[in-house]
Amino acid sequence: MLARVLRRSLGDAGSRSSRCGYASKMTHTDEETGEARMVSVTTKAETHRRAQAQGRIVLSKEAFAVLEANELHTAKGNALVVAQIAGIQAAKTTSQLIPLCHPLMLGLIDVRLALNKATSSVDCKTTVETKGSTGVEMEALTATSVALLTVYDMCKAIDKHMVMQDIRVIEKQGGKSGDWQWAPHQ
Repeated sequence: MLARVLRRSLGDAGSRSSRCGYASKMTHTDEETGEARMVSVTTKAETHRRAQAQGRIVLSKEAFAVLEANELHTAKGNALVVAQIAGIQAAKTTSQLIPLCHPLMLGLIDVRLALNKATSSVDCKTTVETKGSTGVEMEALTATSVALLTVYDMCKAIDKHMVMQDIRVIEKQGGKSGDWQWAPHQ
């Protein structure tokens, strides 16, 4: 059913859309039945893969001031250190959280959190690398998301109105589809 709806809405554009260069079909669904399936990567060459993701969590001025003064040493520990470790752990367990992701041997997970006074936010940028037959975009996104969720958890006693924003892949390298960088839609 889903496959028929997709074919009708996409037409006979083939596997690539000429307008934007993205695939015009979902790779994790069976073309005939629309059922979920794990993509086979068994015949794909192992190459160096790298992805970067970023996001931010906007805090109240009060919560930001506490973080900035490095006063948020809760019973759980220093907020930004705990968030960094949580992001690293999340990248390593992405395939357990996202059902159709392949388990990967990750060579690098670099989660960086920084205070941004201009936006009263904690900004997160994650880089993940592997040598493998599938990309690491999901691992970078998962690490960034969980790191920011951890900041929320650590600061919620001070501020319950925090907002996570702009979580996205900003760069990917390697693989059959080649390199890609974030650019706003035109």
